[in-house]
Amino acid sequence: MAKELTVGIAGLGAIGLHLARALDQGVEGLKLVAVSAKDQAKATANLAGFRAKPALVPLAELAALADIVVEAAPAAVFEEVATAAITRGRIFVPSSVGALLPRMQLVDLARKTGARIVVPTGALLGLDAVRAAAEGTVSTVTIETRKPPGGLAGAPYLEINKVDLTAVDKPLLVFKGNAFDAAQGFPANVNVAAALALAGIGPERTMVEIWADPTVTRNTHTIRVEADEVRLTMTIENVPSLENPRTGKITPLSILACLRGLTSTLKVGS
Repeated sequence: MAKELTVGIAGLGAIGLHLARALDQGVEGLKLVAVSAKDQAKATANLAGFRAKPALVPLAELAALADIVVEAAPAAVFEEVATAAITRGRIFVPSSVGALLPRMQLVDLARKTGARIVVPTGALLGLDAVRAAAEGTVSTVTIETRKPPGGLAGAPYLEINKVDLTAVDKPLLVFKGNAFDAAQGFPANVNVAAALALAGIGPERTMVEIWADPTVTRNTHTIRVEADEVRLTMTIENVPSLENPRTGKITPLSILACLRGLTSTLKVGS
C-alpha cells in the first residue's frame, strides 16, 4: 500500500476552503493536517465543522507539517509559501501559477533539495495535448481570455494604465502581449496563461489576449496551438466562483484531481 501523504493548504478562500472541505470528507492516500489563513477568526469558524480538524498555523510552518503544500493564497505571499516548501523538499502545488514565472530560480532550488513543483491544470483544458505537442515542433501558442469586467477589477495593469472598466458596454481588448507580461499585469486572472506557457513553448512565446467582455457570464479561455504534428483549438467556459469572480469554480476541483493523481494506483493523463 502506498504511503499516505499529508497536505497543508496556504489560504482558506475560494480555492483553499473548498479543497480543505473535500479532503476532510476523505480522499484515499491523502490527509489534511494543516492550514494557514490571514483571518484567524474566520478560519477557525470555517474549520469548526470539520471531521478531523487540521492545525491552523503560520504560513512558514505548513512545510514542517505536510508532505504536500498547496498554495491557494494571494500572490503577494507566494514566494514565502513556495520557498518554505521547496527548501524542505516538499511537493509544492501552486494555484498562483503566474507568480512562478518570474521566480524560476525556485525550480533550481527544487533540483537541489529534491522538492517537486506540480502545476495543476486549474481553470484550463488540454494541457496534456499541449505538452505532447511540445515534444515535437510548435510554431505558435495563443490564449484568448474573456471575463466579465468585474472579474478583472483591481488588476495592476489596469490601474497603472488607468483603464476604467465600470462603463464598459461592449467587448474591450485590455491587453495583448506574452504570458510573462500578462502574468505580472494580471496576477489574479491569468494563471491559466502561465500554466499553458509552462506546458508548451515558454512564457515569452506564448501570446495572450485579455478581454473585458460584458456579454459573457463565464470566464472563457480559447487556446490555439499550431504545431508540425497537430493543430489544436480548445475553448473552456468556467463558472466564476461566488466568493471570488477572478477564479472559476473548477479550480479547487482541478487541484483535488491533481492531488489524487499523486497517490492513485491508476492515473489517467500525463
